[in-house]
Amino acid sequence: MSLYDILVEQFKKDPKYINKNVELKKWVIIQRAQNFDKELLDLLIQNDVLKKEFFVNIQGILIFKQNLFIDFLEQKNYFNNSYTKYKNKIGLTIDGMYLKQRNDIALIWPFKDCILEGGQTKEEQSRKEIFFNEILAQDEITQLLEPKVLTNAKHFDKNGEKLVKQFNRNEEGIITDNLIIKGNNLLALYSIKKEFAGKVKLIYIDPPYNTGNDEFKYNDNFNRSTWLTFMKNRFEIAKELLSNDGSIFVQCDDNEQAYLKVLMDEVFGTDNYRETIVVKTSTPSGVNAINVKRGERLFKVKEYILFYSKTPTFRFNPIYIKSDFNPNYRYEVIKRDDRYIIKDLKKQYKNNIELEAYALKNYDKIYSLEKK
Repeated sequence: MSLYDILVEQFKKDPKYINKNVELKKWVIIQRAQNFDKELLDLLIQNDVLKKEFFVNIQGILIFKQNLFIDFLEQKNYFNNSYTKYKNKIGLTIDGMYLKQRNDIALIWPFKDCILEGGQTKEEQSRKEIFFNEILAQDEITQLLEPKVLTNAKHFDKNGEKLVKQFNRNEEGIITDNLIIKGNNLLALYSIKKEFAGKVKLIYIDPPYNTGNDEFKYNDNFNRSTWLTFMKNRFEIAKELLSNDGSIFVQCDDNEQAYLKVLMDEVFGTDNYRETIVVKTSTPSGVNAINVKRGERLFKVKEYILFYSKTPTFRFNPIYIKSDFNPNYRYEVIKRDDRYIIKDLKKQYKNNIELEAYALKNYDKIYSLEKK
């Protein structure tokens, strides 16, 4: 039963909210909701589903989400579960007001208040992608994001494959098997949420680059908006999966790097931005050189990896690589208790001969320092 149907059934318990055709008197309900009518709120609270959707519990006190309830009641079924409640004005609102009604400057895009399933298999490329609005389609979104049954699980080892009867778990009951889940990534991420929320230390994503040449070809009229919605939905669940000391790396190219950075700032927070890593992916030759010669563009030899942590307290864990002595190495690493102390040898041994003599005697403590 949909959320709207549950709402109708609940209001049927009081005749003042139902007309002779057994339909909701929407404007009666809306007027009472605007006045925080006690009888109306009591009726809503009596149903657990409606209580969960239209109230928030703050320190034991239930707060009625009045605007959400009224918005839902006004718009539900009016557009027949449409892609967005702002069908003609593309959702460009802040706090319920269209941008042209405000003096504020805002960075916002169409469909930002929507959930996009975003199937990308060859079978799904021709389908009409649906934007489920967070207000109008709460029940549809709940069904989309609730855990799905994982089927046909197989175990692969040196002897081949065999069906899995049960997963291996540690003392805390967490699955310890290496899992490869095939399917829609949004559905898969929400399906493992209960098992792994707050437990994932590292997420790496190599999403479609939205270049027009990849598989992301939905809704061409709002291509960038569609892509941003696609990414935002996945970042929100990825953040829930990350542990407090976890981090996420997202690879992209010039096409969406700037927009992706702004989006990740919003979802993960600017305080949790760590680095933009530039990766050399090709050399200035071959096809690259031909395109430059034509005057089409400069050499395309790099991509980006945007790096964010779950919390601002994140710290790098350096990896110390033991190496043969070289006069250019200048660090001595000494472990004391549970921490490492790094000494700058060149400050202690200014003469290169002295440094070399010391390093040869203490070669087991001389390292190059690389930040990973």
